[in-house]
Amino acid sequence: MRIATMFTTAAFVALFSVSAMAQTATTPSTTTTTPSATTSTPSTTTMKPKAMKPAQTAVSKACSTQADAKGLHGKARAKFRSDCKKNGGKA
Repeated sequence: MRIATMFTTAAFVALFSVSAMAQTATTPSTTTTTPSATTSTPSTTTMKPKAMKPAQTAVSKACSTQADAKGLHGKARAKFRSDCKKNGGKA
């Protein structure tokens, strides 16, 4: 009987020490301080990226094609594409 009590006590101690270690981890948490059960919207880390609208996709592809035709790479390409997309695909 005494051995069974000792094993039960050891199991409870192990269970509580593991959960205590998990709560005191040194890595910062990415969750908000509000419990997820009370929030009505999902956090930004779990949301899927928004799909681009077909018109936006066409403009982006047109700008990429123009950048390819000009042989642009790196920062020059990024700047060109940004300006192109602001102008609706017309560089």
